[in-house]
Amino acid sequence: MATVAPSPVRTKPAARYEKNRAPRVQEIRLCAQLFSLGLNLWIGAQFYLWTKYLEAGENPGLISRPPGVEGWLPIGSLVSLRYWAETGIINHIHPAGLWIFLAILTIAFLFKKGFCSWVCPVGFISELIGDISDRLWRRRLKPPRWLDYPLRSLKYLLLAFFIWAVLISMSPQAIRDFVYSEYNLVADVLMLRFFVDITALSLAVMVILFLLSFVVRGFWCRYLCPYGALLGIIGLASPTRIQRREATCINCTLCAKACPSFIKVDQVKDVVSDECTGCMACADACPVINTLVIKAPARKRPVPTLRWAAVLLVVFWGSLLAAKFFGLWENGVSDQEYRQHIEKAYRGEYVHP
Repeated sequence: MATVAPSPVRTKPAARYEKNRAPRVQEIRLCAQLFSLGLNLWIGAQFYLWTKYLEAGENPGLISRPPGVEGWLPIGSLVSLRYWAETGIINHIHPAGLWIFLAILTIAFLFKKGFCSWVCPVGFISELIGDISDRLWRRRLKPPRWLDYPLRSLKYLLLAFFIWAVLISMSPQAIRDFVYSEYNLVADVLMLRFFVDITALSLAVMVILFLLSFVVRGFWCRYLCPYGALLGIIGLASPTRIQRREATCINCTLCAKACPSFIKVDQVKDVVSDECTGCMACADACPVINTLVIKAPARKRPVPTLRWAAVLLVVFWGSLLAAKFFGLWENGVSDQEYRQHIEKAYRGEYVHP
């Protein structure tokens, strides 16, 4: 018996629909990512010079410790958040880390994993590698579903471990002891030393992750980043979401092809996914006006992507500027105290509590 080949998927005729002429936000997102990357590189350079001055035993006052370095201490910030919730006290050692952490969580609730695609420098570098990979392979490579799902669970297992370790297993007294421990005081310096004096094993792991990112787009972010797992879970509860209007959709699949997270946007009514980063690449790629829109509560009309981008950036960076303006940014540790503790930390006298 002869078999009948399935009919190919046909796109609806686009002539009857108005072309999408909304301003694209990918150029704005690139500028925001470059700004964040440049700021983090500047913070890293300033922090490195500051530690070198302290190691030399002198600081002419030209270089000060940049509080923004605390944004690279998410576990310590989680401990500080629990300590603040239980006691109402903002510890004076790493206050900036707490406000950065809260700003990131706020962004996740309002704008999905918008931090990952608009601010995070690691996410930006991962995207750059992914773009190179797309050109090398001429298509986006993705593991089969039977492998992709187990690999995606790894970041949630890591997140579960940190939640258990910080929010469940540690007693209130243990939380307080960690917050004010000598180890926590120099955690930022020890983090810097990890990268400056990196071991052969750590370097090998980083190189392997780098190479894997050329094979699978966003390998670290998709499979291993516990921070991204936390933001993805919070993003699922976000009141805003991307909606596809089936009446005007022409089934061109451009939205799904543009999505860096492999979400099949063309097959759903509402994008409800822990992998959605709110990058708006799908909305920019859609050729038909008002087909992929951003729905927000208490609004009958969709939110323009340009406004989405502006509010996201204002909320994140504005909250950090507000913390600095109200004196909640700088820590209360003097350079002299840091110098004494750094010397002991470098001698291996401080271990993780």
